[in-house]
Amino acid sequence: MIGPLWLSTWVALVATALATLVGVPCAWVLTRRQFIGRNVLSVLVLLPLVLPPTVLGYYLLLLIGRQGPVGQLTEALGLGRLVFTPAAAVFAAFVAALPFVVRAAQAGFEQVDAVYEEAARTLGRSERAIFFTITLPLAWRTVLAGIALGFARAIGEFGATLMIAGNIPGHTQTASLAIYDAVQGFRYDLAWQGSLALSMVAGVVLWLMTRSRVRGTW
Repeated sequence: MIGPLWLSTWVALVATALATLVGVPCAWVLTRRQFIGRNVLSVLVLLPLVLPPTVLGYYLLLLIGRQGPVGQLTEALGLGRLVFTPAAAVFAAFVAALPFVVRAAQAGFEQVDAVYEEAARTLGRSERAIFFTITLPLAWRTVLAGIALGFARAIGEFGATLMIAGNIPGHTQTASLAIYDAVQGFRYDLAWQGSLALSMVAGVVLWLMTRSRVRGTW
């Protein structure tokens, strides 16, 4: 179970980093900008929260499979296939974590009084400078909470990962998939160990968030 746990941790860290890089700017755009298709973008970003995991995995398979646009692009660039690789597991975890990051960041940005940003614009500050020196510092607690929740979600991703990354021991088998295999093989001791480890990770994340809120850190 150690191998799958390490893989899950690595996948979750990379996926959460990608979700942060994509999700925080996306949340700012959805909060501060009006444009055609804004509601459509918002729905697409949040859709993984409500879709059944197998449906989400099927859509991702259509996207990154060998006949999909992303899959064909990576093969044309000489990067090989994505499906049934650790990269596919990262992609599945990224899609699962992204809504948590975006929604939390949106909530944080909505709480920032636009007056501060307008004052900075009158002083000639660029939009990038305003974001990094005013908007993000005022919303960082909520943004960080979303990142933490995204990590907790990514490390336990199962359905979409199984669809596009497969369940290959030592290659793409994450902790959730290893638990599934253990139960199917009546190895309940391994299933218990994996379940306990993932529960502890999720519990620690929630405990740190709660403790930080009490102390006024978040």
